[in-house]
Amino acid sequence: HVSFMVDSFNDERRGFQFRVNPLGVQADANFSELEGYEDFSWDAIWKASARITDWGWAVEVAIPLNQLRFRRSDGPQTWGFEAERSWPRDTRHRMTSHVRSRNVNCILCQFNKLTGFEGIRPGQNIELTPTVTAGRTDAMPMTDYPDGSLERGRIDDQYGLSAKWGVTPNLILNGAVNPDFSQVEADVAQLEINRRFAVFYPEKRPFFLEGADFFLTPLQAVFTRTVADPLWGAKLTGKSGRTALGFFAAQDEMTNLIIPSNQGSAPAFLDQDAYGGVFRLRQDVGKMSTLGLLYTGRAGTGYSNHVAGADGFIRFDQKNSVIFQFLHSETDYPETLAAAYDQETDRFGGNALRLEYQHFSRSWFVDAVYNDRSPGFRADYGFIPRVDMRSGEAMVFRQIWGKPKSWFNLIRLGVAGLVGWDHEGTLTDRGVTFGTMYQGNLETVVNVHANFYRTYYGGQYFDTPYGDFVFRIRPFSGSQVGVVAQVGRSVDYANSRLANALAFGPNFSFSLFRHLNFVPSYIYERLSREGETIYTANLAQAKAVWNFSVRSFVRAIVQYQVLRQNPAQYAFPVDSRNRGLFTQFLFSYKLNPRTVLFLGYSDNALGGNFDSWLGPGRVAMTRTDRTFFLKIGYAWQI
Repeated sequence: HVSFMVDSFNDERRGFQFRVNPLGVQADANFSELEGYEDFSWDAIWKASARITDWGWAVEVAIPLNQLRFRRSDGPQTWGFEAERSWPRDTRHRMTSHVRSRNVNCILCQFNKLTGFEGIRPGQNIELTPTVTAGRTDAMPMTDYPDGSLERGRIDDQYGLSAKWGVTPNLILNGAVNPDFSQVEADVAQLEINRRFAVFYPEKRPFFLEGADFFLTPLQAVFTRTVADPLWGAKLTGKSGRTALGFFAAQDEMTNLIIPSNQGSAPAFLDQDAYGGVFRLRQDVGKMSTLGLLYTGRAGTGYSNHVAGADGFIRFDQKNSVIFQFLHSETDYPETLAAAYDQETDRFGGNALRLEYQHFSRSWFVDAVYNDRSPGFRADYGFIPRVDMRSGEAMVFRQIWGKPKSWFNLIRLGVAGLVGWDHEGTLTDRGVTFGTMYQGNLETVVNVHANFYRTYYGGQYFDTPYGDFVFRIRPFSGSQVGVVAQVGRSVDYANSRLANALAFGPNFSFSLFRHLNFVPSYIYERLSREGETIYTANLAQAKAVWNFSVRSFVRAIVQYQVLRQNPAQYAFPVDSRNRGLFTQFLFSYKLNPRTVLFLGYSDNALGGNFDSWLGPGRVAMTRTDRTFFLKIGYAWQI
């Protein structure tokens, strides 16, 4: 199948996340069926040209056959094809080359069918990409902070090679030796204070993004950002007939871990290499269903984690489906780490189960999920920060579609609830959400929810009713203005007590002069109790991109965070003020996705009142490090 999308953006998924996360509460990521997963990481080498004319605009696209995956055949072939344009104006229009029914929960089934292509060949599809990277980091030893100076680092030049080979027309082998797997896009900063569980950061590195949909499963047992600093990597992905295959392996020079539990998660680190890999097999069953197998493994000195299991996506008809996955893990931690984090010193195991039913139609969405993760379950190649839990969740909402030129495009009304226990039978989570969503003119979106939850933490129960609000509008072409807010009761996890919470965050996006894109945002969060502030957190960030042409741009990212804490409200020493500043500047020139030139600079600065470790007194904002970065890559096609 080929999907050709023009002027589109990742704004609408098949799933609907009914509620935003309350402060400090971990929510599982929603799982969408594979065909609802919009993957914008496809970076094949192809050509396109567009022109604005008196009558509108035109675009021409040329995709070499060796960049597509199809079976070699002398006779005619039938391909699925969709051309889609997202047209954001007063109302966002999605125009496709075929009729799409909202009553059919299958996108690929509705594609246009193109027949022909006799005698075409995909080509050898061999690509070699040598890379040269060089960087220098100047840093201040923390023992000298804040009075020290930056010590000049040495230039670290690295030479790497990435290769891509079409073993068959549908099976692609990627390999890399001493590659630069770093990402050139800085992560969007997130507040991490008063969070029980690890914060999720999405993958952005092209090597891992390509073919990422092959490794999607209901439980997030594969999360490639756990591979932090690989020395080499290899990946095999493809589909032959009704069988899809995915495999990757890597040697990582860092071993990062998340130690999960019911009440929270803790980060851990082993100063050693880790060897790991993932094997994924998925088989089409019937016309609309799949069954799959998954294995992940990672091992080092005195450490290992292995996970294996089966999953399925069973579609009974065009509206009803069941999704399931069962996994078993075996884990062995080094004695020092096990003692530090109160873990089993001998090899231990655990199970995880996810079972979900979905009904999706034009007017109704019904979703019911059951999760069961035993205390000993670990998925170190994935992102599962909570275990020792049995939970049930259900969601029902009604969709009302507006008519053309009506005052609304879509209204959703619904209710969601959850209940959860640990494996000793203690009720740990219970709650219900009532909500509504409105979509109208100027692409206006309004989400309002009333949430009533009970949380078990630190040996006691906390009732945390709160409300949240999301608003977004596009007041004129190339712009977006929005705000998110949350107010109500929350848990002060640092002190195990009930508190009042307020969170507020405006965000903007502007496209100016056809070349400049500016995206600023701000987050304010406050936790208080009996009129006394416990902490306030402020996070401001902005990204500006100037596009010289289709091939080159310059980008600046600035992130500034201020955290103020009231030491009198804590039972242990804390800093009364902490400030951090991150800046990044990048020049990018791309002939194609892998023939590139990156030239960048970034730095970090730290300041505040560090009462807990430097003693009383204010420390001005002081730069702690700076990095200069260069990367050159050239894609050589055979």
